[in-house]
Amino acid sequence: MPQRRGRVEEHLNLLGILWLAFSAFNAIGGVLILSANALFFYRANMPPFFHPLFTGIGWFVLLKAGVGLAAGFGLMQHEVWARTLALILGFIVLFTNIPFGTALGVYTMWILLPGESKQEYEALASARAA
Repeated sequence: MPQRRGRVEEHLNLLGILWLAFSAFNAIGGVLILSANALFFYRANMPPFFHPLFTGIGWFVLLKAGVGLAAGFGLMQHEVWARTLALILGFIVLFTNIPFGTALGVYTMWILLPGESKQEYEALASARAA
């Protein structure tokens, strides 16, 4: 009789793929923010604080995209640290990327947050390491 897969194992690859896709779109957005900032805001009559503000926002979005890519790859490879990283990002995107980030954050917490999910994920990670 085949062994039944746990809830975390059933959803882990999908969750990793969703984090990769979401982070790719964030990376595109960060590059667009930085490009628009460099190309247009110097030439427009904008207040002087706009350029550093948009530079900071663009780099923050790119940083969030990079961390999300790491979380997605880590989840797909069953890395020990990826669960914690994905949960932290899940809480962050709940409020910063409405509505898609909210949906991804809720899905991430639904899969990875319960206590039995932690035990199942740690079993998957230790099986990968062995």
